[in-house]
Amino acid sequence: MNVLESYLQKYPLIVLDGAFGTELARRGFDTNDALWSAKALFEQPELVRDVHYDYYAAGADVSTSASYQATVEGFEKKGFTREQAKELIVRSVQLVQQARDIFLQTQPVGKDRPRPLAAASVGPYGAYLADGSEYRGDYRASRAELADFHAERLSLLVGAKPDILAVETMPLLEEALAVLDDLKHHPEADAWVSFSCADEMHTCGGDDVADCARLLDKNPQVAAIGVNCTAPQYVASLVKRIHAHTAKPVVVYPNTGETYDAVTKTWHGSEVPYHGYVRQWYEAGARLIGGCCRTTPDDIRGIAALRQHLLK
Repeated sequence: MNVLESYLQKYPLIVLDGAFGTELARRGFDTNDALWSAKALFEQPELVRDVHYDYYAAGADVSTSASYQATVEGFEKKGFTREQAKELIVRSVQLVQQARDIFLQTQPVGKDRPRPLAAASVGPYGAYLADGSEYRGDYRASRAELADFHAERLSLLVGAKPDILAVETMPLLEEALAVLDDLKHHPEADAWVSFSCADEMHTCGGDDVADCARLLDKNPQVAAIGVNCTAPQYVASLVKRIHAHTAKPVVVYPNTGETYDAVTKTWHGSEVPYHGYVRQWYEAGARLIGGCCRTTPDDIRGIAALRQHLLK
């Protein structure tokens, strides 16, 4: 039994954290860079730790490392040696673990929430390209090429001993399968897998989420399946479609409904009332709920409040 299964036997809902890059920017850190939030790992690691801490304090049961856009190659382009780059990727997990430990020292959890977890983010190949292609799925690398891209970073992240891996914002089923090919070499590790989706049925690369759920359902290392960085209005339908084709828990952490411009690295449009959707996602079958781009600790407090209500 993986850690998510054990928690869901005791609690009706696992609360995830919210946006990381958004929160860094709100605190004055410039994320307009090919490394995005991963730049903070070497410029302001204490800020990274503080953001993780604040999400735990807001009620998150899981906070996820700032490794989404972190790769050895990306750090090397910034002038780091290969060994320094590897150390930064490991540091991303260590900072979450440190924040969790500090949180537990200052605010011990009671029976109304589980001991918080530290997750390691495994972002898609499109994040490394830094051109927004994780929201389009228009890169065409083979499964073997994608597995080769992910292998070293995955090994480094697993070696840092997170509680769970977050294989996230996958626009293509083929890429998710490539990461899972790598994960076979680490039988001790489990992961949730979440896809970026373009509508109520399909990933950004055009895969039917029902097919994604069916294929991933067979993998013993997959602890949950779902969607993230997807417009909130699509999520309930996506949850129902995934839930119908897997016995695994469904994980969702959408964005706030705005549109990302990959050229200017800015968001446009109006956000939707995030809190209004959370119960809808739960009732559709989601059992891990958090937030992605543009969400804040306040959004996570709202999700934690739902969990408290469900426990009554």
